[in-house]
Amino acid sequence: MSYAEVLPVKATAPSEPKLSGDVFGALINLSGRRRFTSQRVVLYSVLASLGHEGADKTARDTLASFKDAHVTLVQGKQGLPGIFCPQLQDAYFGNLQGDKVVRDFIALSENTLDAIAGSSPRAPALLDELVRSATPLLSVLNALTLVYEEQSKRHALLQRRQMQDLMGDIKTIARQARMVAFNAQVVAARAGPVGKEFAVVASTMTNVTGEIDELVQTALAGSLTY
Repeated sequence: MSYAEVLPVKATAPSEPKLSGDVFGALINLSGRRRFTSQRVVLYSVLASLGHEGADKTARDTLASFKDAHVTLVQGKQGLPGIFCPQLQDAYFGNLQGDKVVRDFIALSENTLDAIAGSSPRAPALLDELVRSATPLLSVLNALTLVYEEQSKRHALLQRRQMQDLMGDIKTIARQARMVAFNAQVVAARAGPVGKEFAVVASTMTNVTGEIDELVQTALAGSLTY
């Protein structure tokens, strides 16, 4: 089965990808790894053409790793969401044509290694084409990684805003609870001895809302400086 059969022409993003800081870290790392492995494929293809022992196997193993990383990033795999936003969809299948560039490199690498292994007269020309493709490929891979980094920053900003909104809601509830507790203390004081136990409860409630306020302030400060 060829690589083109494994990878569809267009990926379908999941409707509700489970994104988190850890997931973005894994996506960025995987995308960055493609840059390293692509250059390693070219290097060991050159070494294979020079007859270095084990170079062909290293090149093919590295190419398999490169291919797997790309399929994972496009289709999703092992908890990673694949293409999950319009920006990535455009980067892979729009103007940048990232998916096509990567698939063309994989096909060229496979043909080059097969030609070298078979001592084909086409091997030198294919190897030259592979070497020349390395620089433009690296430019595309850098651009793709940048999209992941930008999406990670946007996600972190959204998370901070959601945290601030949540803390704001908690702060409002705490303020309302504090008012209720204060009114309860007033009522307990007017009730005299009968309201003594109720006064203790109201006082505790006041202390609790004060602690909530302090926790909210700490959480808000942390989200603003994150």
